[in-house]
Amino acid sequence: MRRQLILADGTVFVGEGFGSEETSIGEVVFHTGMTGYQEILTDPSFAGQIVTFTYPLIGNYGVNHEDFETFQPAVKGLIVKEACDYPSNFRSQFTIDDYCKSKKIPGISGVDTRKLTRIIRRYGTLKGALCGMEVDVAKVIEQLQNQPISTELVETVSTKQLYPSPGRGHRVVLIDYGMKHGILRELKNRKCTVIVAPHTTTAEEVLNLHPDGVMLSNGPGDPKDIPVAIQTVKELIGKVPIFGICLGHQLLALACGANTSKLKFGHRGANHPVKDLATGKVVLTSQNHGYAVEHESVRNTPLFVTHIAINDGTVEGLKHKEHLAFSVQYHPESSPGPEDANYLFDQFIEMMNTNQEGAYINETH
Repeated sequence: MRRQLILADGTVFVGEGFGSEETSIGEVVFHTGMTGYQEILTDPSFAGQIVTFTYPLIGNYGVNHEDFETFQPAVKGLIVKEACDYPSNFRSQFTIDDYCKSKKIPGISGVDTRKLTRIIRRYGTLKGALCGMEVDVAKVIEQLQNQPISTELVETVSTKQLYPSPGRGHRVVLIDYGMKHGILRELKNRKCTVIVAPHTTTAEEVLNLHPDGVMLSNGPGDPKDIPVAIQTVKELIGKVPIFGICLGHQLLALACGANTSKLKFGHRGANHPVKDLATGKVVLTSQNHGYAVEHESVRNTPLFVTHIAINDGTVEGLKHKEHLAFSVQYHPESSPGPEDANYLFDQFIEMMNTNQEGAYINETH
């Protein structure tokens, strides 16, 4: 079945369809990871986006439930050089074609993904459509040029109600802006009792849950599209230890008076080098974001920059000067890796320990 990818600039790619046959419109981005296509496919941060895989063979180890980052993927489509029809792995439960069919995700293979990636790198992310050969290309291009990008992406992927995940350790409220299961997994590995909360949860509602700490999750889109979340974070600072990841990092920055802006084509891939400014140590990270904190905007705020990207100098980490709050732009919970930054969850645990010890000292005096 032939299918075409139409870009808003008028470029058209023709290839073979897989997955769902429905037409899909989204922001076309590229991801450079050599592995992890299952996690990318099910990462809520890709809501509203059509993902181009730069690695030429996708689906070679199949798809299995254990590696999902959410059970209801929000990605709008996949673009690959080759989709493997016969995966070879003992853990495989589906082909990528079968899985995409079951979740109504359209895909296209046989595309010159190197050419497409060069277009995105040169002009920035573009809106695109995955559709059949029968459509009027000129009308689709006009639609792409006139249709705005959704500003309600977080709402589509956040939980609609509170739910607990019991443990025996610290009590953590995890605010879900499009949470990857990996964040919950890392907290559970550290015995935390986790309460997952909707993105609209207020600071008062969070504090009424009596948390030892608050985790701000990753999520899709522009952080400025969720002002209620910015206000919640602003009111929580200084009242409870906070750890933000990806979108959560940007929300902490905005809550403290810094600014964010859209990157030309974003950071989406694995093995991105990030430097810790305090130690000089460089770690390899997994990244997926289209927006970043503006470095100059951090000046004259109660935050300071702790990490920067080696590739382009963007802000990759922040810490509050007075209160127990820190954040990173990258993913320390990344699966299948790299796991260099996994220690940040231990720092969050230590921060909650420090806060509890401080509260005990104050009570005894």
